[in-house]
Amino acid sequence: MENRNFKLDTEWNMIHYPEKPRGFGILIIGDERHFVDEKSSFWTQNEGKWTLIQKLRETGYTVFYSNLYGKHWGCEKAVKLAKRLYEYVIRTEIINENIHILAEGMGALVALKLIDMMEENIRSTVLINPILSLKDHLDQEKEHKFFYKKLMRELSQSYEQEHHQIVELLISDQGDRHVKPKTPTKIIHVLSGNRAYKQSNLLKELSVKWEDTNAPVTVCYMLPEKKQQIAQQVTKFLKQHEKVL
Repeated sequence: MENRNFKLDTEWNMIHYPEKPRGFGILIIGDERHFVDEKSSFWTQNEGKWTLIQKLRETGYTVFYSNLYGKHWGCEKAVKLAKRLYEYVIRTEIINENIHILAEGMGALVALKLIDMMEENIRSTVLINPILSLKDHLDQEKEHKFFYKKLMRELSQSYEQEHHQIVELLISDQGDRHVKPKTPTKIIHVLSGNRAYKQSNLLKELSVKWEDTNAPVTVCYMLPEKKQQIAQQVTKFLKQHEKVL
């Protein structure tokens, strides 16, 4: 069996099984276009994502992820379900209880909160074009009226709050900006489009702070034509943090 789909709460989840298991698991937390249904997922339908899944399976990883209520934008409900998925997989599959996390885009918002909750069970984290600050992302989208309104609607729905409450919440909470310094983290930032270049400015600002505190965070900037190297970079980084079972 290569994979299976199952439900937790109201949400579909998917597990991909390795060809030759090595006993390590990877929790994937996807970006805006991420989805899982009863038969497939964005990661099986998108060519680039499927290539990455296949590489992880070939390397011996058990890979799992959830629909996480769609466009969750890091809401607590999504974080709790991600933790519940972890507990389910650890209970039902033969893998080490200390896992890796691979998150993309807004998935980083859940990943960072999950690390705060269960740091001792996270071996390492790879973030691809991550949104590290919801407030900064919202401020950036103000330049694009249509996308800003769309984002506000999604935030109101996922956080179950009115627009003005969302803004107040983000102003008062800047905790989502910081990667947990004790967790080995690799950030892969693909420089494609104006938005990606603006996000790279925030990364440069945070990189100074991480360096000052000797945080185990490395940042890799990548041109779009080099994206096929992501799978190799991910597997190389993960293996560095599997020496201790």
